[in-house]
Amino acid sequence: MKNLLYLLIFVSGISFANTSAETSFNNNDPKVGDVLKISEPKNLEFKHINFPRLNFIVKKGGLPNYKSIYGELVIVKKVIDKDGSVHVILERKDGKKFFGIQKQVSANYSESIEAGEIVRVKP
Repeated sequence: MKNLLYLLIFVSGISFANTSAETSFNNNDPKVGDVLKISEPKNLEFKHINFPRLNFIVKKGGLPNYKSIYGELVIVKKVIDKDGSVHVILERKDGKKFFGIQKQVSANYSESIEAGEIVRVKP
């Protein structure tokens, strides 16, 4: 009977230790104020950063050129946890607008990092 009680305590201790490891925070999670760099996408357009489409940029009087934002430094202004994925609101570090029309853009953080659309910059 004693052995069964010890086994039960041991098993419950392992299960609690296992669940606490899953809730630990990752150091790669974005924080407000992090500096990121926009890099050239592997495809022709960005899939995980929500830039306006080129025809919308033209209608608003902006400069429709995605190449103008390659290498731009951006700052994380807001972090949103939406349906298990992390979305961030980005602003240019120099304070200018993207394409001359839009001050902020949103991006799916984890997918855009994996796709290479944005890169973390070491402080």
